[in-house]
Amino acid sequence: MEIVAVDDQKKPPERPVVAGTSAVTLVGGGALRPSDLHAALALAPVLVAVDSGADSVSAAGLTPTAVIGDLDSVSTAVRARLPADIFHEISEQDSTDFDKALRHLAVPLVLAVGFTGARLDHELAVFHSLVTRSGHRCIVIGERDVVFHAPLRLGVDLPPGTRVSLFPMGPVTGRSRGLRWPIDGLAFHPARRIGTSNEATGERVEIETDARGLLVILPRAELDAAVSALSEAGENLWIV
Repeated sequence: MEIVAVDDQKKPPERPVVAGTSAVTLVGGGALRPSDLHAALALAPVLVAVDSGADSVSAAGLTPTAVIGDLDSVSTAVRARLPADIFHEISEQDSTDFDKALRHLAVPLVLAVGFTGARLDHELAVFHSLVTRSGHRCIVIGERDVVFHAPLRLGVDLPPGTRVSLFPMGPVTGRSRGLRWPIDGLAFHPARRIGTSNEATGERVEIETDARGLLVILPRAELDAAVSALSEAGENLWIV
């Protein structure tokens, strides 16, 4: 795992802050359940905090590999407690801290915890970044759900009856197998047709879309299935 220092704190670095072959657990300043943090770390052992997520990580008795963001919310006490060289300030205000962090990670998978259950506008901004930073494999873990941006071709193994919700962040059409209500011929659009509360039939769920922009929402219990599905996706990633 490579940690790239940021020499000029006034602008984003030329290279990623964290790069390597290990998956990253990314912690935000929202609601954070210890069980979610531990589940994420079991699958993604490199710990990175986003701004005030450093406070949550410190409260759990852990030290992150890096802290990324504009750093306007991390507490003074935690800033003093943690090593100074792990803080990477990205001071521009044209993007959220989640987006700043995601675009400065070059790793095979990101599991994001602490980004749901608090401010709704922040949560919506996270989902926006899942689409705009679609070159990254990232799964947002919430109390009841996991959310990720669908690659153009997705295959996931789910038990019959499992809820599969599809939410478009832009116009998307596609085809499917293994869903109770196939999406073939449907024109998804955030202001018109959405796809909440579909179900897996027990056959492998396969979804193919003609454009990016479709969020997949599964029950929290299907985190492992989501990780396996994204790991199998054969698209070019690590776009920074």
